Amino acid sequence: MSECKLDHSHDDVKAKYEQQIKFLPSDTIHLFEEFFQKEHTQDILNEVFHLLKKYDLSSNDEKEERVNRLYLVLKNV
Repeated sequence: MSECKLDHSHDDVKAKYEQQIKFLPSDTIHLFEEFFQKEHTQDILNEVFHLLKKYDLSSNDEKEERVNRLYLVLKNV
């Protein structure tokens, strides 16, 4: 994934999540529900956005890496 210089809002992340939800493992849903109920730093919002961005187009290996990173981020915020 390339670095992006844009800051993504809570709403941007939620919209990207809603675009990708059908491609994500079902056990991430409750983690995202909890995530969206809290405030987060800009760095966390940007990271989650970019992990979700084009998730559906990623290779299986890339999806596995992204979802592992999502678990780490979502469980620790």
